[in-house]
Amino acid sequence: MQEPNGGPPERPKQPMTAAIICKDEEACIGACLGSLADCAEIVVVDSGSTDRTLDIVREFAVRGLPVRLVENAWPGYAKQKQFALDLASQPWVFSIDADERIDDELRRALPAALAAADAPDAYRVVRRQTLFGLAPGRLVAPSRPKSLRLVRRGKAHFDLAALVHEGLVVDGRIGDIAQGGIVQDRPLRLDDQMAKEIRYATLKARQRVEAGRRPSVLKLLFNPPGYFLRNYFGLRLWRFGVSGFVHAATGAAYSFVAEGLHWQMWRASQARGAASTPKNAGSASR
Repeated sequence: MQEPNGGPPERPKQPMTAAIICKDEEACIGACLGSLADCAEIVVVDSGSTDRTLDIVREFAVRGLPVRLVENAWPGYAKQKQFALDLASQPWVFSIDADERIDDELRRALPAALAAADAPDAYRVVRRQTLFGLAPGRLVAPSRPKSLRLVRRGKAHFDLAALVHEGLVVDGRIGDIAQGGIVQDRPLRLDDQMAKEIRYATLKARQRVEAGRRPSVLKLLFNPPGYFLRNYFGLRLWRFGVSGFVHAATGAAYSFVAEGLHWQMWRASQARGAASTPKNAGSASR
């Protein structure tokens, strides 16, 4: 069936809400939204963008994309993603970052996955990314394990205790979509990437200390090189020359900072606890 304006027929919308959180994402939010044209609803939660992010989102809404833009002060990663998840009105919700996009193969696979009679309560998908210095569109190996992103509304929530690397917790069965995946399409230069890694590592170390987890010298010694080896050889980053080596080394640096900060923050918390404890605490009264 042809559209009244003579254009090609519009694809039927899928019963799915795409949930996005963002701030100052003008470089990539357009590609993300453009890949979500088949969604019946797109929820964008912005936490105070000062660049053109909001203008771009509104431009897509004017073009007819079913965008719902909500502004919400930043409460943390997990809480902001849960806020976006709670705004969804469709039977299925796809949680996607502003610097990611759904590739064509996954987009073609989604209708069958959503309509399957024996569909699980959530789906994992492959996640790939580009690296700084590689030709546009050249992707590295898929993530291991796959990334849990597509869930039935009301059957999943984010772990609100997580300060970083927040994940969906599913009440029900989990399946996989083998075709296609999501692409992180914002390769960062090393200085920008390291600033991001240090920010995430700091949150991870703080989360561990607040949970009462003791640091491990063995992890400090062996996790960083292990991280490098898993990425460089396990994900076959060696195929991508210097770009692959730098990316694997950056991951190892993240691991080192997270383990080192965990040790330092733990020691500092122990010192504060000792300083606040009276010297005669615990002694029997006379």
